[in-house]
Amino acid sequence: MTFKHQLLLSGCVAAPLFSCTQGGITEKIRPNILFIYADDLGWTDVASGSQFYETPAIDRLASEGFRFQAAYSCGPNSAPSRASLLTGQYTPRHGVYTVGSGERGESSLRKLIPVENKTTLELDFVTIAEELQHAGYRTGLIGKWQLGHHDKGTGPQQQGFDFVVSGEGGTPDYFYPYRKKGTQRALPVHAGIVTGKEGDYLTDRLTDEAIRFIGEKQDKPFFLYLSHFAVHTPTQSKAAKIEKYKAKPADEAHLHDHPVYAGMVESLDESVGRLLHALDSLKIADHTVVIFFSDNGGNGGVTAQLPLKGAKGTLHEGGIRVPLFVRWPGITHPGASTYTPVIGVDFYPSLLEIAGVHEPLNRETDGVSFVPLLQDKENADRDIFWHFPGYLENGQKNKVVKGAFRTRPVSVIRSGDYKLLSFYEDGHLELYNLNADIGETNNLSHTNPEKTEELVAKLRQWKASVKAPEPTALHPDYKNP
Repeated sequence: MTFKHQLLLSGCVAAPLFSCTQGGITEKIRPNILFIYADDLGWTDVASGSQFYETPAIDRLASEGFRFQAAYSCGPNSAPSRASLLTGQYTPRHGVYTVGSGERGESSLRKLIPVENKTTLELDFVTIAEELQHAGYRTGLIGKWQLGHHDKGTGPQQQGFDFVVSGEGGTPDYFYPYRKKGTQRALPVHAGIVTGKEGDYLTDRLTDEAIRFIGEKQDKPFFLYLSHFAVHTPTQSKAAKIEKYKAKPADEAHLHDHPVYAGMVESLDESVGRLLHALDSLKIADHTVVIFFSDNGGNGGVTAQLPLKGAKGTLHEGGIRVPLFVRWPGITHPGASTYTPVIGVDFYPSLLEIAGVHEPLNRETDGVSFVPLLQDKENADRDIFWHFPGYLENGQKNKVVKGAFRTRPVSVIRSGDYKLLSFYEDGHLELYNLNADIGETNNLSHTNPEKTEELVAKLRQWKASVKAPEPTALHPDYKNP
């Protein structure tokens, strides 16, 4: 039995049934929590950030709730972002840095041997789902897991989720039976989805399951982690939507002009609209916190994040700055926003505070609650970090990232307005003032050596505190270009 499961069984740190008055918040009942997690949705793809995509429901959620203008994922792709969100811990603590082995791509272009990557979230970690489950919440995961395998005992059921409709990684196809045409498979691609008909679209089906879950009559609140596959590849949309966007003029700069991707974004938006309508119909909207977030930046092959630099797979702003909207009736003010940076590890303490959990199972998290920000208060200044000791390759040629792009081993700190990237292959440093240069076009590392040295020291201290492994050995296949 793991230490985590001893804690769960002990009952000695159970959360109170009801939250108490704290910081001006008084809740007679603990709120439901609906967490809508998009996959590969870019910062400019929603909330009126595009002239081409149509997202009225997400825009409504943003206008009715609280908007974080500088929200970040914990990684440039999905697996590390999800592991950090669920554990409240930065990547060096759980060892999930990327998707798969971390050895994909052209080894001759890799100067260093990547740090070994974990593809499974170890069961010793206490997830936010386990915290809320232990506190009396009904917990559900619908959609993407990507942190283990159902048949190996490392699925979401072992990490605090009572109800599961899940695919372990991505989806081979968005149309029923959700597998590539011509392939045969005895088991369903997505656990819990055993029925359907030709033409059923996965985003719609997951929304059906979500509405069914939140509609169940229970005597306790729910936490639903709706982890959509959309808008990740394969880029597939309904025929009618494709034709609609083919006939629609692109935006002036042709940054957003992909009709199939636009259809996927619209289906995701329709999902949000249906969920908001369901909360209204069930008369539970007033005591349900709705959160909308994305696991990383947009896919540079189909969308653009300008003025941000880069796209999914990079540690520049386009790969990690993402949309985040929170609607908490009675707490958030419609249209309120902040430029205070927040990051994926912050959800763990934030959801605990929202749920009134004052004695959590896990007290060693890296995040800081953003609930004060929702109350129009300021959080204390703090730094946020990324550690990516491996490589990502993307051979897609597109107008956003010129030619093929590569993410090299790098550690990053954002401190106030400044962001520093420290690369391992050659010791290269990049320093940007994001307040003056959100596009990261002007590297200040040589013109502002004092700030550079300050952030290098902070980054070094943080890496030591989390025991971050660094790639140092030369790759035997490397060929110096």
